[in-house]
Amino acid sequence: MLYRKISGKIEQHLKTSSKIMIVDGARQTGKSYIIRYVGKKLFKNYIELNFEEDFEGPKSFRNIHTIQDFYLQVSMIAGDKMGNADDTLIFLDEIQRYPHFFTLLKFLREDNRFTYIASGSLLGVTLKKTASIPIGSIQIEQMYPLDFEEFLMANGFGHEALAVLKEKYDRSEIFDEATDKRLSDLFRKYLLVGGLPDAVKAYVETNNIVEVRGIHRDIMRLYIEDAIKYENDSRRKLKIRRIYEMIPSNMERQKKRVVVKEIEDKKGKRYENYTDEFDYLISSGIALGVKAVSTATFPLIEVTGKNLLKLYYNDVGLLTSVLYGNNIRAVLDDMESVNLGSVYETAVAQELKAHGYTLHYYDNKKKGEVDFLIDDYDTSSVIPVEVKSGKDYTIHSAINTFISNADYAAKKGIVLYNGNEAIEKNKVFYYPVYYTMFLSKHDEENVIF
Repeated sequence: MLYRKISGKIEQHLKTSSKIMIVDGARQTGKSYIIRYVGKKLFKNYIELNFEEDFEGPKSFRNIHTIQDFYLQVSMIAGDKMGNADDTLIFLDEIQRYPHFFTLLKFLREDNRFTYIASGSLLGVTLKKTASIPIGSIQIEQMYPLDFEEFLMANGFGHEALAVLKEKYDRSEIFDEATDKRLSDLFRKYLLVGGLPDAVKAYVETNNIVEVRGIHRDIMRLYIEDAIKYENDSRRKLKIRRIYEMIPSNMERQKKRVVVKEIEDKKGKRYENYTDEFDYLISSGIALGVKAVSTATFPLIEVTGKNLLKLYYNDVGLLTSVLYGNNIRAVLDDMESVNLGSVYETAVAQELKAHGYTLHYYDNKKKGEVDFLIDDYDTSSVIPVEVKSGKDYTIHSAINTFISNADYAAKKGIVLYNGNEAIEKNKVFYYPVYYTMFLSKHDEENVIF
Protein backbone atom coordinates (compact mmCIF):
# COMPACT_ATOMS: atom_id res chain seq x y z
CA MET A 1 0.00 0.00 0.00
CA LEU A 2 1.02 3.64 -0.39
CA TYR A 3 2.42 5.12 2.81
CA ARG A 4 0.54 8.21 4.00
CA LYS A 5 1.79 10.40 6.83
CA ILE A 6 -1.74 11.00 8.06
CA SER A 7 -2.13 7.33 9.00
CA GLY A 8 -0.10 7.90 12.17
CA LYS A 9 -2.29 10.84 13.17
CA ILE A 10 -5.45 8.83 12.61
CA GLU A 11 -4.13 5.88 14.62
CA GLN A 12 -3.01 8.08 17.50
CA HIS A 13 -6.33 9.90 17.53
CA LEU A 14 -8.39 6.70 17.61
CA LYS A 15 -6.29 5.41 20.51
CA THR A 16 -6.32 8.54 22.66
CA SER A 17 -8.99 11.11 21.78
CA SER A 18 -12.68 11.16 22.68
CA LYS A 19 -13.47 13.58 19.86
CA ILE A 20 -14.68 12.34 16.48
CA MET A 21 -12.11 12.94 13.75
CA ILE A 22 -13.33 14.07 10.35
CA VAL A 23 -10.78 13.76 7.55
CA ASP A 24 -11.39 16.53 5.03
CA GLY A 25 -10.00 16.79 1.53
CA ALA A 26 -10.69 16.73 -2.17
CA ARG A 27 -12.06 13.62 -3.83
CA GLN A 28 -9.54 10.94 -4.84
CA THR A 29 -6.91 11.92 -2.27
CA GLY A 30 -7.14 8.54 -0.50
CA LYS A 31 -9.19 9.42 2.59
CA SER A 32 -11.42 6.35 2.59
CA TYR A 33 -8.58 3.98 1.82
CA ILE A 34 -6.34 5.10 4.68
CA ILE A 35 -9.19 5.24 7.22
CA ARG A 36 -10.26 1.75 6.17
CA TYR A 37 -6.68 0.49 6.56
CA VAL A 38 -6.17 1.97 10.04
CA GLY A 39 -9.69 1.08 11.20
CA LYS A 40 -9.36 -2.60 10.29
CA LYS A 41 -5.92 -2.68 11.87
CA LEU A 42 -7.08 -1.32 15.23
CA PHE A 43 -10.61 -2.63 15.67
CA LYS A 44 -12.07 -6.11 15.78
CA ASN A 45 -15.35 -4.79 14.35
CA TYR A 46 -15.21 -2.33 11.46
CA ILE A 47 -18.40 -0.88 9.96
CA GLU A 48 -18.28 1.42 6.93
CA LEU A 49 -21.27 3.52 5.90
CA ASN A 50 -20.90 5.32 2.56
CA PHE A 51 -23.39 8.19 2.54
CA GLU A 52 -22.67 9.02 -1.10
CA GLU A 53 -23.77 5.54 -2.16
CA ASP A 54 -26.73 5.69 0.21
CA PHE A 55 -27.80 9.08 -1.18
CA GLU A 56 -27.69 7.75 -4.72
CA GLY A 57 -29.41 4.50 -3.70
CA PRO A 58 -31.70 3.48 -0.82
CA LYS A 59 -31.41 6.75 1.17
CA SER A 60 -31.58 4.73 4.40
CA PHE A 61 -29.88 7.46 6.45
CA ARG A 62 -31.49 10.52 4.86
CA ASN A 63 -34.08 10.99 7.62
CA ILE A 64 -32.09 9.67 10.58
CA HIS A 65 -32.06 12.32 13.33
CA THR A 66 -31.80 10.36 16.58
CA ILE A 67 -29.15 7.98 17.87
CA GLN A 68 -31.78 5.29 18.43
CA ASP A 69 -32.88 5.40 14.80
CA PHE A 70 -29.23 5.41 13.75
CA TYR A 71 -28.42 2.30 15.79
CA LEU A 72 -31.47 0.54 14.39
CA GLN A 73 -30.47 1.32 10.81
CA VAL A 74 -26.86 0.21 11.41
CA SER A 75 -28.08 -3.02 13.01
CA MET A 76 -29.93 -3.92 9.82
CA ILE A 77 -26.66 -3.57 7.89
CA ALA A 78 -24.04 -4.86 10.33
CA GLY A 79 -25.79 -5.98 13.50
CA ASP A 80 -23.33 -8.81 14.03
CA LYS A 81 -20.45 -6.31 14.25
CA MET A 82 -21.92 -3.93 16.81
CA GLY A 83 -19.77 -4.55 19.87
CA ASN A 84 -18.68 -1.67 22.09
CA ALA A 85 -16.55 1.49 21.95
CA ASP A 86 -13.34 -0.45 22.53
CA ASP A 87 -13.74 -2.95 19.71
CA THR A 88 -16.08 -1.30 17.18
CA LEU A 89 -15.31 1.54 14.76
CA ILE A 90 -18.05 3.06 12.61
CA PHE A 91 -16.76 5.02 9.62
CA LEU A 92 -19.13 7.61 8.14
CA ASP A 93 -17.79 8.16 4.63
CA GLU A 94 -18.78 11.25 2.58
CA ILE A 95 -20.61 12.71 5.57
CA GLN A 96 -21.30 15.95 3.71
CA ARG A 97 -24.07 14.18 1.78
CA TYR A 98 -26.19 14.26 4.95
CA PRO A 99 -25.33 17.53 6.74
CA HIS A 100 -27.72 16.80 9.62
CA PHE A 101 -25.23 14.16 10.75
CA PHE A 102 -22.86 16.89 11.92
CA THR A 103 -25.37 17.66 14.65
CA LEU A 104 -25.94 13.97 15.35
CA LEU A 105 -22.20 13.44 15.89
CA LYS A 106 -22.42 15.34 19.18
CA PHE A 107 -25.01 12.93 20.56
CA LEU A 108 -23.24 9.85 19.22
CA ARG A 109 -20.07 10.99 20.97
CA GLU A 110 -21.89 11.64 24.24
CA ASP A 111 -23.62 8.24 24.08
CA ASN A 112 -20.17 6.64 23.67
CA ARG A 113 -21.51 3.30 22.54
CA PHE A 114 -19.06 2.98 19.64
CA THR A 115 -15.96 4.71 18.29
CA TYR A 116 -16.52 6.90 15.23
CA ILE A 117 -14.54 8.49 12.42
CA ALA A 118 -15.80 10.36 9.34
CA SER A 119 -14.58 11.77 6.05
CA GLY A 120 -15.83 14.50 3.74
CA SER A 121 -14.81 15.65 0.31
CA LEU A 122 -16.69 18.95 0.32
CA LEU A 123 -16.55 19.58 4.02
CA GLY A 124 -15.49 23.21 3.80
CA VAL A 125 -18.47 23.99 1.59
CA THR A 126 -20.94 22.04 3.72
CA LEU A 127 -19.88 23.40 7.11
CA LYS A 128 -20.44 26.95 5.91
CA LYS A 129 -24.07 26.01 5.27
CA THR A 130 -24.53 24.00 8.48
CA ALA A 131 -26.44 25.78 11.22
CA SER A 132 -25.35 23.56 14.12
CA ILE A 133 -21.69 22.52 14.29
CA PRO A 134 -20.96 20.25 17.30
CA ILE A 135 -18.53 22.46 19.22
CA GLY A 136 -16.05 20.39 21.21
CA SER A 137 -17.09 17.09 19.65
CA ILE A 138 -15.16 16.95 16.38
CA GLN A 139 -11.61 17.41 15.17
CA ILE A 140 -10.98 18.13 11.49
CA GLU A 141 -7.79 16.89 9.85
CA GLN A 142 -6.88 17.95 6.32
CA MET A 143 -5.66 15.43 3.77
CA TYR A 144 -3.94 16.22 0.48
CA PRO A 145 -2.46 14.28 -2.43
CA LEU A 146 0.85 12.55 -1.74
CA ASP A 147 3.60 15.06 -1.13
CA PHE A 148 7.07 14.48 -2.58
CA GLU A 149 8.32 12.58 0.48
CA GLU A 150 5.39 10.18 0.23
CA PHE A 151 6.05 9.84 -3.51
CA LEU A 152 9.68 8.97 -2.72
CA MET A 153 8.50 6.26 -0.33
CA ALA A 154 6.21 4.87 -3.02
CA ASN A 155 9.34 4.58 -5.16
CA GLY A 156 11.48 2.71 -2.67
CA PHE A 157 12.79 5.31 -0.21
CA GLY A 158 12.54 4.28 3.44
CA HIS A 159 11.94 6.35 6.57
CA GLU A 160 15.62 6.09 7.48
CA ALA A 161 16.77 7.48 4.13
CA LEU A 162 14.41 10.43 4.40
CA ALA A 163 15.55 11.09 7.98
CA VAL A 164 19.18 11.21 6.82
CA LEU A 165 18.27 13.64 4.02
CA LYS A 166 16.49 15.90 6.50
CA GLU A 167 19.47 15.83 8.87
CA LYS A 168 21.80 16.80 6.04
CA TYR A 169 19.49 19.65 5.08
CA ASP A 170 19.34 20.90 8.68
CA ARG A 171 23.14 20.87 8.82
CA SER A 172 23.37 22.60 5.43
CA GLU A 173 25.35 19.68 4.03
CA ILE A 174 25.53 19.21 0.25
CA PHE A 175 24.05 15.99 -1.11
CA ASP A 176 26.40 13.74 -3.05
CA GLU A 177 26.01 13.67 -6.82
CA ALA A 178 24.28 10.28 -6.96
CA THR A 179 21.71 11.27 -4.33
CA ASP A 180 20.98 14.57 -6.03
CA LYS A 181 20.59 12.87 -9.40
CA ARG A 182 18.19 10.32 -7.95
CA LEU A 183 16.09 12.97 -6.19
CA SER A 184 16.04 15.26 -9.23
CA ASP A 185 14.96 12.40 -11.49
CA LEU A 186 12.12 11.37 -9.17
CA PHE A 187 11.02 14.97 -8.72
CA ARG A 188 10.61 15.35 -12.48
CA LYS A 189 8.56 12.17 -12.51
CA TYR A 190 6.51 13.57 -9.64
CA LEU A 191 5.77 16.60 -11.81
CA LEU A 192 4.30 14.22 -14.40
CA VAL A 193 2.48 11.83 -12.08
CA GLY A 194 1.52 14.10 -9.20
CA GLY A 195 0.32 12.79 -5.87
CA LEU A 196 -3.22 11.52 -6.43
CA PRO A 197 -3.07 7.93 -5.13
CA ASP A 198 -4.60 6.19 -8.15
CA ALA A 199 -2.14 7.94 -10.47
CA VAL A 200 0.85 7.12 -8.25
CA LYS A 201 -0.22 3.50 -7.94
CA ALA A 202 -0.61 3.21 -11.73
CA TYR A 203 2.84 4.74 -12.28
CA VAL A 204 4.57 2.47 -9.75
CA GLU A 205 2.90 -0.65 -11.14
CA THR A 206 3.01 0.06 -14.88
CA ASN A 207 5.24 3.08 -15.66
CA ASN A 208 2.62 3.78 -18.34
CA ILE A 209 2.01 7.51 -18.85
CA VAL A 210 -1.09 6.84 -20.97
CA GLU A 211 -2.73 5.03 -18.07
CA VAL A 212 -1.69 7.76 -15.63
CA ARG A 213 -3.10 10.49 -17.89
CA GLY A 214 -6.37 8.59 -18.22
CA ILE A 215 -6.70 8.68 -14.43
CA HIS A 216 -5.94 12.42 -14.42
CA ARG A 217 -8.69 13.10 -16.96
CA ASP A 218 -11.21 11.01 -15.03
CA ILE A 219 -10.46 12.86 -11.80
CA MET A 220 -10.79 16.28 -13.42
CA ARG A 221 -14.19 15.26 -14.83
CA LEU A 222 -15.19 14.09 -11.36
CA TYR A 223 -14.25 17.45 -9.87
CA ILE A 224 -16.47 19.28 -12.35
CA GLU A 225 -19.33 16.81 -11.81
CA ASP A 226 -19.13 17.45 -8.06
CA ALA A 227 -19.71 21.16 -8.65
CA ILE A 228 -22.78 20.27 -10.70
CA LYS A 229 -24.07 18.01 -7.91
CA TYR A 230 -23.59 20.37 -5.00
CA GLU A 231 -24.52 23.71 -6.53
CA ASN A 232 -28.18 24.40 -7.26
CA ASP A 233 -27.62 27.63 -9.21
CA SER A 234 -26.89 26.68 -12.84
CA ARG A 235 -25.15 30.01 -13.48
CA ARG A 236 -22.78 29.39 -10.58
CA LYS A 237 -21.98 25.91 -11.90
CA LEU A 238 -20.89 27.40 -15.20
CA LYS A 239 -18.77 30.05 -13.50
CA ILE A 240 -17.08 27.48 -11.26
CA ARG A 241 -16.25 25.37 -14.30
CA ARG A 242 -14.99 28.38 -16.22
CA ILE A 243 -12.69 29.53 -13.39
CA TYR A 244 -11.33 26.01 -12.90
CA GLU A 245 -10.61 25.60 -16.61
CA MET A 246 -8.87 29.01 -16.69
CA ILE A 247 -6.23 27.97 -14.14
CA PRO A 248 -3.62 26.66 -16.64
CA SER A 249 -3.85 29.73 -18.88
CA ASN A 250 -3.64 32.05 -15.88
CA MET A 251 -0.48 30.25 -14.80
CA GLU A 252 1.18 31.17 -18.10
CA ARG A 253 0.78 34.89 -17.41
CA GLN A 254 3.56 36.88 -15.86
CA LYS A 255 1.36 37.81 -12.88
CA LYS A 256 -0.48 34.44 -12.80
CA ARG A 257 -3.43 35.83 -10.86
CA VAL A 258 -7.09 35.47 -11.75
CA VAL A 259 -8.33 38.21 -14.09
CA VAL A 260 -11.96 38.48 -13.05
CA LYS A 261 -13.16 40.38 -16.12
CA GLU A 262 -12.25 37.36 -18.26
CA ILE A 263 -14.41 34.88 -16.33
CA GLU A 264 -17.60 35.93 -18.11
CA ASP A 265 -15.99 38.39 -20.51
CA LYS A 266 -17.97 41.21 -18.94
CA LYS A 267 -16.71 44.65 -18.06
CA GLY A 268 -17.29 45.98 -14.57
CA LYS A 269 -17.03 42.61 -12.81
CA ARG A 270 -15.05 42.65 -9.58
CA TYR A 271 -13.47 40.10 -7.28
CA GLU A 272 -16.50 40.35 -4.97
CA ASN A 273 -18.77 39.08 -7.76
CA TYR A 274 -17.09 35.67 -7.65
CA THR A 275 -16.28 35.11 -3.96
CA ASP A 276 -18.72 32.18 -3.73
CA GLU A 277 -17.17 30.50 -6.75
CA PHE A 278 -13.63 31.01 -5.47
CA ASP A 279 -14.73 29.73 -2.07
CA TYR A 280 -16.19 26.58 -3.60
CA LEU A 281 -13.02 25.76 -5.54
CA ILE A 282 -10.76 26.30 -2.54
CA SER A 283 -13.03 24.83 0.17
CA SER A 284 -13.68 21.70 -1.90
CA GLY A 285 -9.93 21.19 -2.13
CA ILE A 286 -9.74 21.00 -5.92
CA ALA A 287 -7.85 24.30 -6.17
CA LEU A 288 -5.25 25.96 -3.99
CA GLY A 289 -5.83 29.65 -3.36
CA VAL A 290 -2.91 32.03 -2.80
CA LYS A 291 -3.96 35.48 -1.58
CA ALA A 292 -1.91 38.60 -2.14
CA VAL A 293 -0.56 40.78 0.66
CA SER A 294 1.27 44.07 0.23
CA THR A 295 2.59 44.22 3.79
CA ALA A 296 4.29 41.09 5.08
CA THR A 297 4.62 40.82 8.83
CA PHE A 298 4.67 37.76 11.06
CA PRO A 299 2.35 35.92 11.47
CA LEU A 300 0.89 36.12 7.99
CA ILE A 301 -2.54 34.99 9.14
CA GLU A 302 -2.97 38.41 10.79
CA VAL A 303 -2.17 40.32 7.61
CA THR A 304 -5.12 41.75 5.72
CA GLY A 305 -5.04 40.46 2.15
CA LYS A 306 -5.78 42.30 -1.06
CA ASN A 307 -8.54 41.24 -3.43
CA LEU A 308 -6.03 39.52 -5.68
CA LEU A 309 -5.90 35.77 -5.99
CA LYS A 310 -3.78 33.11 -7.64
CA LEU A 311 -5.30 29.66 -8.15
CA TYR A 312 -3.38 26.44 -8.64
CA TYR A 313 -4.61 22.92 -9.30
CA ASN A 314 -4.48 20.82 -6.14
CA ASP A 315 -2.15 18.39 -7.91
CA VAL A 316 0.77 19.09 -10.25
CA GLY A 317 0.08 15.93 -12.26
CA LEU A 318 -3.25 17.37 -13.35
CA LEU A 319 -1.49 20.48 -14.65
CA THR A 320 1.14 18.61 -16.66
CA SER A 321 -1.64 16.40 -18.01
CA VAL A 322 -3.44 19.47 -19.37
CA LEU A 323 -0.27 21.17 -20.63
CA TYR A 324 1.68 18.29 -22.15
CA GLY A 325 -0.61 15.25 -22.40
CA ASN A 326 1.42 12.09 -22.97
CA ASN A 327 4.59 13.98 -23.91
CA ILE A 328 6.91 13.18 -21.00
CA ARG A 329 10.04 14.57 -22.66
CA ALA A 330 8.95 18.19 -22.12
CA VAL A 331 9.41 17.68 -18.38
CA LEU A 332 12.00 14.90 -18.12
CA ASP A 333 14.46 16.47 -20.59
CA ASP A 334 14.03 20.07 -19.39
CA MET A 335 13.56 21.28 -22.96
CA GLU A 336 14.65 24.88 -23.40
CA SER A 337 11.63 25.62 -25.55
CA VAL A 338 9.27 24.67 -22.68
CA ASN A 339 8.74 27.02 -19.75
CA LEU A 340 8.22 24.92 -16.63
CA GLY A 341 7.68 27.90 -14.36
CA SER A 342 3.97 27.25 -13.79
CA VAL A 343 4.67 23.55 -13.21
CA TYR A 344 7.32 24.23 -10.57
CA GLU A 345 5.10 26.81 -8.87
CA THR A 346 2.20 24.38 -8.70
CA ALA A 347 4.42 21.70 -7.16
CA VAL A 348 5.72 24.18 -4.59
CA ALA A 349 2.20 25.38 -3.72
CA GLN A 350 1.09 21.77 -3.35
CA GLU A 351 4.01 20.96 -1.04
CA LEU A 352 3.65 24.04 1.13
CA LYS A 353 -0.07 23.44 1.59
CA ALA A 354 0.46 19.78 2.48
CA HIS A 355 3.10 20.85 5.01
CA GLY A 356 0.67 23.06 6.89
CA TYR A 357 1.32 26.51 5.47
CA THR A 358 -1.39 29.03 4.64
CA LEU A 359 -0.59 30.26 1.14
CA HIS A 360 0.22 33.91 0.47
CA TYR A 361 2.18 35.82 -2.12
CA TYR A 362 3.69 39.30 -2.05
CA ASP A 363 2.31 41.97 -4.36
CA ASN A 364 3.50 45.51 -3.87
CA LYS A 365 3.44 48.02 -6.73
CA LYS A 366 6.56 49.78 -5.52
CA LYS A 367 8.52 46.80 -4.22
CA GLY A 368 7.66 43.99 -6.63
CA GLU A 369 6.11 40.54 -6.43
CA VAL A 370 7.32 37.35 -4.75
CA ASP A 371 5.79 33.95 -5.54
CA PHE A 372 5.18 32.80 -1.96
CA LEU A 373 5.53 34.00 1.61
CA ILE A 374 5.83 31.59 4.53
CA ASP A 375 6.06 32.10 8.27
CA ASP A 376 9.39 31.35 9.93
CA TYR A 377 8.40 30.25 13.43
CA ASP A 378 12.00 29.98 14.62
CA THR A 379 12.69 33.69 14.07
CA SER A 380 9.13 35.10 14.17
CA SER A 381 9.57 36.59 10.72
CA VAL A 382 8.43 36.01 7.15
CA ILE A 383 10.45 34.23 4.47
CA PRO A 384 10.00 35.24 0.81
CA VAL A 385 10.14 32.26 -1.55
CA GLU A 386 10.75 32.63 -5.28
CA VAL A 387 10.45 29.78 -7.80
CA LYS A 388 12.74 29.91 -10.84
CA SER A 389 12.75 27.55 -13.81
CA GLY A 390 15.34 29.28 -16.00
CA LYS A 391 19.02 30.16 -15.84
CA ASP A 392 18.38 33.65 -14.46
CA TYR A 393 17.68 32.34 -10.95
CA THR A 394 20.11 34.81 -9.37
CA ILE A 395 18.00 37.75 -10.58
CA HIS A 396 15.37 38.47 -7.92
CA SER A 397 15.08 42.17 -7.17
CA ALA A 398 11.81 41.75 -5.24
CA ILE A 399 13.41 39.34 -2.76
CA ASN A 400 16.40 41.66 -2.35
CA THR A 401 14.08 44.59 -1.64
CA PHE A 402 12.01 42.47 0.74
CA ILE A 403 15.02 41.35 2.77
CA SER A 404 16.39 44.88 3.00
CA ASN A 405 13.09 46.21 4.37
CA ALA A 406 13.69 46.81 8.08
CA ASP A 407 9.96 46.67 8.84
CA TYR A 408 9.80 43.01 7.77
CA ALA A 409 12.96 41.93 9.63
CA ALA A 410 13.34 38.99 7.24
CA LYS A 411 16.29 36.82 8.17
CA LYS A 412 16.58 35.16 4.77
CA GLY A 413 15.02 34.54 1.40
CA ILE A 414 14.71 31.29 -0.54
CA VAL A 415 15.06 30.72 -4.28
CA LEU A 416 13.94 27.29 -5.49
CA TYR A 417 15.57 26.75 -8.85
CA ASN A 418 16.24 24.21 -11.55
CA GLY A 419 19.70 23.20 -10.43
CA ASN A 420 21.60 20.85 -8.13
CA GLU A 421 23.53 23.07 -5.72
CA ALA A 422 22.46 24.35 -2.31
CA ILE A 423 24.27 27.63 -1.72
CA GLU A 424 23.79 30.85 0.26
CA LYS A 425 24.69 34.37 -0.82
CA ASN A 426 23.72 37.66 0.85
CA LYS A 427 20.98 36.04 2.99
CA VAL A 428 19.44 34.31 -0.04
CA PHE A 429 19.46 30.52 -0.01
CA TYR A 430 19.43 28.83 -3.42
CA TYR A 431 17.97 25.33 -3.27
CA PRO A 432 17.12 22.72 -5.91
CA VAL A 433 13.34 22.88 -6.29
CA TYR A 434 12.83 19.45 -4.75
CA TYR A 435 14.11 20.92 -1.45
CA THR A 436 10.57 22.16 -0.92
CA MET A 437 9.99 18.85 0.84
CA PHE A 438 12.11 20.18 3.73
CA LEU A 439 10.03 23.33 4.25
CA SER A 440 7.58 22.39 6.96
CA LYS A 441 5.85 24.04 9.90
CA HIS A 442 6.81 22.84 13.35
CA ASP A 443 3.21 22.70 14.55
CA GLU A 444 0.39 20.61 13.11
CA GLU A 445 -2.49 22.33 11.34
CA ASN A 446 -5.62 20.93 12.98
CA VAL A 447 -8.97 22.65 13.11
CA ILE A 448 -10.68 21.88 16.40
CA PHE A 449 -14.26 22.74 17.27
